[in-house]
Amino acid sequence: MKKFDYSKFKSQKSQSAMEYLMTYGWAILIIAIVLVALFSLGVFNSANFAPRAQPGSCQVIRTAAQVSLAGQCNGMLPEYVAQFNGQSSYVTLQNIAGQVAGLSALTVSVWVDPKATFSSRNELVTDCSGEFFLSADASGNQEGDFCVYTADSWDCYAETTQKIVTNNYQMITGTYNSTTGNVEIYYDGQAGSHLTGVTGVIPNMGGSATLAYPQCDTSYFDGTMANVQIYNTSLSANDIQALYQEGIGGAPINVNNLVGWWPLNGNANDYSGNGNSGNATNVIYTSAWTSGYSTP
Repeated sequence: MKKFDYSKFKSQKSQSAMEYLMTYGWAILIIAIVLVALFSLGVFNSANFAPRAQPGSCQVIRTAAQVSLAGQCNGMLPEYVAQFNGQSSYVTLQNIAGQVAGLSALTVSVWVDPKATFSSRNELVTDCSGEFFLSADASGNQEGDFCVYTADSWDCYAETTQKIVTNNYQMITGTYNSTTGNVEIYYDGQAGSHLTGVTGVIPNMGGSATLAYPQCDTSYFDGTMANVQIYNTSLSANDIQALYQEGIGGAPINVNNLVGWWPLNGNANDYSGNGNSGNATNVIYTSAWTSGYSTP
């Protein structure tokens, strides 16, 4: 009887295994590369599959008896955000000047996603003919700034400790309280640097407030913006953290002290019930915005 050659059998088996690994290994590698590419493009971002809130689906109702939210106000993602081109796009907020005039406390908050680094200061929300601005500044480390004009001078700058980065959504919030003398700024709900001993009140505003318009400097904001809120009070650190946790579609945290609310979800309307709707110039409302956004 012929003896079976186990060494030859093992060699053939090893060769078959190597051919199997080579064939399917390349396939697995290609699939892995495709998955990485899709992930980097945000295809698997959960925000792409979350339900969207239609324009005006949540708003503040003001009656003689009460002030309350009405509609779908559960923090759904907006259908649209406002896209600014960095050259000629801005929003003028009507009637807001008179409502912010003479305040001794103020909170301004906005979600932004810059598409380019800042070559100079970009005002995000401002009345620079007057009295406050929340901005993204090129100086230092691309930080956020919040300034108020008190009795006779600008008090600047409370600055975010985190860098404002491109292609990423961030909530920037500034507060002023003349009673405590504090000017503070927050990045994604976390406090940055702050000023103390700031006294006086914000004087009568000299003009309309604007979004993304370079009233103080020469650069327009290039990027997208959403959920702008202005209050006639200095929100607490806990309130601002809670506002951030609601996400980019979050409703106002304190409707009684809300002066204006512009979700920028398809329009520049004010949904605070105070009638401060804006006029948009060269602004595009885009539904393809979720890349760079992660739910808090």
